[in-house]
Amino acid sequence: MLQTVEAFDRIGEENAFAVLARATELAQQGRDIINLGIGQPDFQTPDHIVEAAIKALRDGHHGYTPATGILPAREAVVRRTLTTTGVEVSPDNVMILPGGKPTMFAAITMFGEPGAEILYPDPGFPIYRSMIEFTGAKPVPVPIREENGFAFSAEETLSLITPKTRLLILNSPANPTGGVTPREEIEKLVKGLEAHPQVAIMSDEIYDVMTYDGEKSTSLLTFPEIRDRLIVLNGWSKTWAMTGWRLGWSIWPDRLYENVRKLAVNCWSCVNAPAQYAGIAAIDGPQDDVEKMMQAFDRRRKVVVEGLNSLPNITCRTPKGAFYAFPNVSQTGWKAKKLASALLEEAGVALIGGPDFGVCGEGYIRLSYANSEENIRRAIERMGDFLAKG
Repeated sequence: MLQTVEAFDRIGEENAFAVLARATELAQQGRDIINLGIGQPDFQTPDHIVEAAIKALRDGHHGYTPATGILPAREAVVRRTLTTTGVEVSPDNVMILPGGKPTMFAAITMFGEPGAEILYPDPGFPIYRSMIEFTGAKPVPVPIREENGFAFSAEETLSLITPKTRLLILNSPANPTGGVTPREEIEKLVKGLEAHPQVAIMSDEIYDVMTYDGEKSTSLLTFPEIRDRLIVLNGWSKTWAMTGWRLGWSIWPDRLYENVRKLAVNCWSCVNAPAQYAGIAAIDGPQDDVEKMMQAFDRRRKVVVEGLNSLPNITCRTPKGAFYAFPNVSQTGWKAKKLASALLEEAGVALIGGPDFGVCGEGYIRLSYANSEENIRRAIERMGDFLAKG
């Protein structure tokens, strides 16, 4: 009998991909499915970015690249970071990776082991908890509450830190809630972390430019007092509609950089060269398509919130960031995952049940408004018809 290591019995999944597979299967059977489940922009990667990758291939960039990423790509991240945060970082602290998840994998495996505790947002991106459990560390959920506008509470977060805490994971703007934590709350957290110098911080800032209503995301890089233990996760997937390119970056403190370089050598070797040249073009090229995409998301956000709040027994706070709504469905009489499953199978609307994002996700479902206004309106109409049947 083959026997794998115990860690693989603990590893979880990202159910958005399972919903996508089922939605695709139903569509292939001839069903009309509206997919508001998967978290990816429904826009094409801008042409100038695609052309940069094609040019790189034609110029002969077909081989291995450094495990840390090519220097021009890391320098592009430095320029972009200065533009968005006002903070100057060194290219020697930048890693180019195949997406955002490798940064999560690297950070959590560096600090996770039996006996350790890792704090993570709940509801939050499911891979956080999955990887924590894989390492054998104890996952400690930091509740992300609707009454706080889906921002984390500095006081509550700090109260969960113990001598066993090794890593704190933060995410703002947030998946799945669309919450944006105000700077003053982050300042309180950073001040409180002074008493816990053993705790590293991983700040997932992948949705940093995706804010609305005058909100601004706050990068943890703007707090020099924690820079020596801060890991910042970011990338190209959301901002430039490049999910399939598998291209991300992260910024590491000096003491951890060599560790992540070694992990890269052992795991993914390097990121493919043409994708990195495309990433440079994305950062340095025109941002008109990004602006158009954000304007479209803002319009759709308003359609989603208005539509959801018109449905019986459903309420929805207006998301301040990302491209997700996280409506409260606790008064419908349905458990969230069963409701999401029934809406897909019976109404042809693909959504994600809140418990797929953590124990605090019960009573909620996630809708991605990375779809057309027409489809969003049709989806909400179908949801209303389904709920009216009881």
